[in-house]
Amino acid sequence: MEKNQVIIICGPTASGKTKLGIDLANRINGEIVSADSMQIYKDMTIGTAKPTDEEKSLAVHHLVDFISPDKRYSVADYKKDAEKVIEDIISRGKKAIIVGGTGLYINSLLYGIEYPDVETDLDYRKFLEDRVKKEGLEKLYNEAKKIDEEAVNKISINDKKRILRILEIYHATGKTKTQLEIESRKGPKYDYKLFVLNMDRELLYERINKRVDLMIEQGLIEEVKNVLNKYKEFPTAMQGLGYKEVVEYLNNDITKDEMIEKVKQETRRYAKRQITWFKSYKNAIWLDALNKNNVNIIIEEIEKPNNK
Repeated sequence: MEKNQVIIICGPTASGKTKLGIDLANRINGEIVSADSMQIYKDMTIGTAKPTDEEKSLAVHHLVDFISPDKRYSVADYKKDAEKVIEDIISRGKKAIIVGGTGLYINSLLYGIEYPDVETDLDYRKFLEDRVKKEGLEKLYNEAKKIDEEAVNKISINDKKRILRILEIYHATGKTKTQLEIESRKGPKYDYKLFVLNMDRELLYERINKRVDLMIEQGLIEEVKNVLNKYKEFPTAMQGLGYKEVVEYLNNDITKDEMIEKVKQETRRYAKRQITWFKSYKNAIWLDALNKNNVNIIIEEIEKPNNK
């Protein structure tokens, strides 16, 4: 049975994915399904670079701004929600366009990963959290790297949530996160056509730096204060880029200038990791992010007879 075609537009942060997704949606009667692990959260708008109200008025966006920051949301949750939305879009005769830069989210769809239900051992998690406080996160990062180097190479040395999860999975199952994912790949549900935006590295870094400055001007610090006042706990939300650094600043651990520079540096590093991640996609079509003809290139590709 022929699978329905679904388009994916991915690429590093600040490469112009949102605009391209909207332009394409308007040309092919499409709706956008976000693949961004931070834009899911309510009340976190500036630091996540969510589509503006004007952008959302130009194209329908799904899976944005719908999870409370005090709730835990897994990749398995995303896959289930995204496939439900994709099915709905297709049933209404429209094209589903996945837009985002969270590689784990994209992998979940692209490889049809059925995530094993590994329950969280709260006692073991507390043990790991205590170790982080006493020994520092870097020590656990190095332990996780010895266990599952492939998974660790895809994340930041500061990504506490994912570092601890790698250790938890191994503790609970005796298997690595990478091993479990490979074993649970069932193949994609749809015929995915994958496009990756890229640009000159220095120009990308310049755009990232300007975006961070703009976020500060728009009130990122105030946004973080409001979220901290409104919610009591943050299983994952406050570990997002921009947010954890502002929290450090609010705790007087770093100065404002140090915070801004740290956000820029960590975002540049994240963009570099994203590019490395997307290079593993063998069937991806790479696009020059500055090419004004990208919508036409995508349409030409998806209309080729063997892609129908």
